[in-house]
Amino acid sequence: MTLDGPTLIGAAATAASIASFTPQAWKIIRTRDTKSISAGTYVLTVTGFALWLAYGVLLGQWPLIATNAICCLLSAFILMMKLLPAEKKKAVAEAIDPSD
Repeated sequence: MTLDGPTLIGAAATAASIASFTPQAWKIIRTRDTKSISAGTYVLTVTGFALWLAYGVLLGQWPLIATNAICCLLSAFILMMKLLPAEKKKAVAEAIDPSD
């Protein structure tokens, strides 16, 4: 792999895309609060990442596959936590972070 301009931009885009979901997921784990999360937005987000993932698979482009697989998993986790009943949401959050 060469570290040319497009590769560096792609790596930065990957890092930013993945990092953008991490604070929201962690906040949900810590607070168990998803009231302000839009389920509709996350349905579209998960769908978009799943489609980008399929596109990457069809093209055999590992950067697209890896980035969109990770983003799809993070956004699907946020959507799942939004849709779960409170007691199950708490159980998932406690399994991930038992300190609370």
